[in-house]
Amino acid sequence: MQLTGIHHLTAITANAPGNNRFYTETLGLRRVKKTVNQDDTSAYHLFFADGAGSPGTDITFFDWPVGHERRGTRSISRTGLRVAEDSLDYWAGRLADLGVSSGRITTLDGRASLDLEDPEGQRLRLVAAPQPVGEPWAKSPVPAGHQIRGLGPITISVPDLGPTEAVLTRVMNMRKVRDYASPDGEGQVHVYEMGEGGAAAELHVAVQPGLPIAQQGAGAVHHVAFRVPGKPELTEWAQRLQQFRLPNSGEVERYYFRSLYFREPAGNLFEIATDDPGFDVDEPRETMGEGLSLPPFLEGRRAQIEAGLKPLD
Repeated sequence: MQLTGIHHLTAITANAPGNNRFYTETLGLRRVKKTVNQDDTSAYHLFFADGAGSPGTDITFFDWPVGHERRGTRSISRTGLRVAEDSLDYWAGRLADLGVSSGRITTLDGRASLDLEDPEGQRLRLVAAPQPVGEPWAKSPVPAGHQIRGLGPITISVPDLGPTEAVLTRVMNMRKVRDYASPDGEGQVHVYEMGEGGAAAELHVAVQPGLPIAQQGAGAVHHVAFRVPGKPELTEWAQRLQQFRLPNSGEVERYYFRSLYFREPAGNLFEIATDDPGFDVDEPRETMGEGLSLPPFLEGRRAQIEAGLKPLD
């Protein structure tokens, strides 16, 4: 049994209109789905991805009226966004022109990288690692050759490697492949890969026992999801978690994909999600993300749900 890579990452915003502008206008991603949190229909759930909404390209946000996160360990601390190997100079110039604070281009774990934050402090890293390549979005303000091509790697922070590594390697069948020094000077980062490997299929674990425990809020990551092809594979993973007696949600129908949730020993929330059926299951690919989409079990409450949502565009 193998996970095939990063499926999506879900973070928290307290400013849905500003979040929508930054990820579509500044980063040039396509909003492929405008829906609501299925467990809290008062909140938007916004999905930004490549032109096709491909699995592995998708960063999503819950819109909750919360304060800013308190940074620390026991958190998902940095989101990698892959770009072409010759794109970082373009991005450094674009971010400077738009007044977005960023670091300098540097080499980290053998790859050229550029760190930045969104307006709420969401920590992002542009990584020159083009494989696999997402589908460009024709309406993006970013030229096709420089567009963000997908997620990865994702970095989590833990105070103690042992328990987390046991779950990653013994339960989730990830492979430990190397270590490198943390760029902030706080300990080592351990790299685990899935499937065929590469940046799109890597989880980086920073061991940082000296940090306080993080508290989620705006600017924080809620969870990270890993890929499986479809429902049969997800069912196998649900059975595997049961065999290891790892508490989990059981299979959950999210309509655009099917999911399974559990926490690794440091408390970070993991999800396993299916590649199918995808975001065009309920609207044409050409126009997906433009209107409010609701899964069938919420469709009868559309008027009530729409009345409770703030204007986005």
